[in-house]
Amino acid sequence: MKNNRRDFLKFTGLAGAGLLTGCSPKEIKVSSAASTISKKERKQVFNMTGYAAPGMETVRLGFIGLGSRGPGHLNNASLLGGVEIKALCDLRPESITAAQKRMKGLGHKPEIYTSGAEEWKKVCDRKDIDVIYIATPWHLHTPMALYAMEQGKHVCVEIPAATTLEECWQLVETSERTRKHCVMLENNCYDFFELMTLNMVRQGFFGEIIHGECAYIHDLFDMNFSKTQYQDMWRLKQNANRNGNLYPTHGLGPICQIMNVNRGDKMDYLVSMSSNDFMMGPKAKELAATDDFFKPYANKTFRGNMNTTTIRTNSGRTIMLQHDVTSPRVYSRIHLVSGTKASALKFPLPGRIATGHQDWLPEAEVKALEEKYQPAIVKKVGELAKQVGGHGGKDFLMNWRIIDCFRNGLPMDMDVYDGVLWSSMAPLSEFSVANRSNSVDVPDFTAGSWKTNSPVDISMVKGGNTEIKL
Repeated sequence: MKNNRRDFLKFTGLAGAGLLTGCSPKEIKVSSAASTISKKERKQVFNMTGYAAPGMETVRLGFIGLGSRGPGHLNNASLLGGVEIKALCDLRPESITAAQKRMKGLGHKPEIYTSGAEEWKKVCDRKDIDVIYIATPWHLHTPMALYAMEQGKHVCVEIPAATTLEECWQLVETSERTRKHCVMLENNCYDFFELMTLNMVRQGFFGEIIHGECAYIHDLFDMNFSKTQYQDMWRLKQNANRNGNLYPTHGLGPICQIMNVNRGDKMDYLVSMSSNDFMMGPKAKELAATDDFFKPYANKTFRGNMNTTTIRTNSGRTIMLQHDVTSPRVYSRIHLVSGTKASALKFPLPGRIATGHQDWLPEAEVKALEEKYQPAIVKKVGELAKQVGGHGGKDFLMNWRIIDCFRNGLPMDMDVYDGVLWSSMAPLSEFSVANRSNSVDVPDFTAGSWKTNSPVDISMVKGGNTEIKL
């Protein structure tokens, strides 16, 4: 596929362009289709990789969305020193009430916003807030993040940061222009085995990295059809209108950090293939037969149960990325690291390590390696994070690290380019699936700065002084 606007349109036609922008062929406009790829040649306004915004002794937070993921972030932040929680926003008063109960006795007295669909803008408009946390349905992530940055706020947004390529470019351009961080809250980059293998890579244990495998395999079948799990059935609607890897970042984020993607290497192109849907369509028809609520879904063409995407990087490394949230599978993110000297595999648990051409090392030797290569952030906060909980402690590790970076004026481990690149796998995989698994070029959101950007630093040479109130 050519990179320029004219050849892109000629190659794809309007139907393919619609998949890239998240619209149906009837809705697509030539102008939006063209802009998604033509910006591959754009000039970077300001490089957000390695950017250290001015530090702040007290980080003043506003939270938008307190349904599924928001309460966990709120709980983590409420336990940190140097933090003031100034505002809580959710459409449902009961979610606000539950959040207030969790914060009781911690000294936070946030104002409440719950009287309408536009209340979130009032939170972003406030002058006494520095950072906005966004944990709403996927389609709201980008509009809210853009508005918040335009109002001078840094943003921490749940995954995926964007659902279309056009949204990806909007986030990049707004973050660069405003010099406000847009951090996607990918908690698995802070899980313990992932942090350890990243540290091992940094110290050369695996040799040259050759290949990585990652996934989000999680049986959410019943939850997708639940009337109470996801507000307005938003997740079911996503699966009923799109076909590709819709949730790529959980497994992909740690592998990209290990491969220095955006920081010395970049994704070149991908190929994606989906199975048929063997489960969601039949379930929708079954429910619609006895419940009129599900009749609008009875004739939908649902996403294939399993999607497999393969990616090649500029330096010749490869990544295999999978997505399945409907089959009766055991949970897995795979997390396979393959190098010239050693390999590691996290799932199925427990995590394993092999050196040379040998079998997996005995458990005692793996434990010794865990002690030797335990990163500084785990040594400092790991046990406290496990006490707080939240997916075993990784949620707390992530939020502690983000707040500590804000307080000390440090660059973010995950910047806007990471968030949009990992998120862009969804629309790019949709395009490949719809075009008989043809290869698709991956945009360079860094505009070439990947060549000189430095790798993620997990050593915590600076910072690390944010207290925890337990």
